[in-house]
Amino acid sequence: MAHTGAVTKAVIPVAGLGTRFLPATKATPKVMMPIVDKPAIQYVVEEAASAGLHDVLLVTGDGQESIAEHFQRNYELERALEAKGNDEALAAVREPTELADVSYVRQPRPRGLGHAVLCGADHVGDEAFAVLLGDDLISAEETLLARMIEVRLRYGGSVVALMEVPADQISAYGVAAFKPADDPDIVVVTDLVEKPESSEAPSNWIVIGRYVCDPAIFSVLRETPPGRGGEIQLTDALRSLAVADRDSCADAGGVHGVLFRGHRFDTGNKQDFLRTTVEFACTRPDLAPEFVPWLREYVAEL
Repeated sequence: MAHTGAVTKAVIPVAGLGTRFLPATKATPKVMMPIVDKPAIQYVVEEAASAGLHDVLLVTGDGQESIAEHFQRNYELERALEAKGNDEALAAVREPTELADVSYVRQPRPRGLGHAVLCGADHVGDEAFAVLLGDDLISAEETLLARMIEVRLRYGGSVVALMEVPADQISAYGVAAFKPADDPDIVVVTDLVEKPESSEAPSNWIVIGRYVCDPAIFSVLRETPPGRGGEIQLTDALRSLAVADRDSCADAGGVHGVLFRGHRFDTGNKQDFLRTTVEFACTRPDLAPEFVPWLREYVAEL
């Protein structure tokens, strides 16, 4: 049965403290740290907009006013750039303000991803919505989010993005158990385990930071107790929906997974943040002709 309700809203939690990047994140939100010349959060909002999600809610914390400022017009700066005839810089400054209708809700204190998503309940209402995590960047050439929305429209329920990883990475993520669905890239999720040891994991397929959630997730989150780390975990709430559907004791559409085999950039730690910055620079036509030969020479001399 097709589910015709369009998915138009995205919730992006950005209230994390970014402790792995101190002291840089003492006064600058981690999602505002640049990947080349754009803050990481802009890439995420661009991805949402390209999938047709033009109503974006950022769940922020204390001291993150610069995130809101980035998506608002800066008329003084624009006038200065216009006066100098710097049209390229002017377009770059205006670009983030034109991506989507961006609004904000404050998460009073960090209580986990599930709680951050729950902070968006009033804004989302009784609609399906996407959740995008700022630590995960998906290559602009990929259509993962659009595919997840297609799966929601076809099957209903919630949809998670799954990616296969080596066994030594499993314990850092939520891991899915699943069975096949009608399409080779779609599965029915039967269980989710938050950060298991590799020997206890149900598969090598981890949940990455893209979700399409049925509004039923909100009522489940309200009843979800703190889990791993003393936080309210979105994985736990999705597991409740998956298990309830598996056991045929609920009507929230269950949970499906999209098996993603494309390019994901993890910016959650320093090593991967640096790798992401270098990879992005190497694909930029305005930078690569000079940067790539320099990089080759530099690495050869190490």
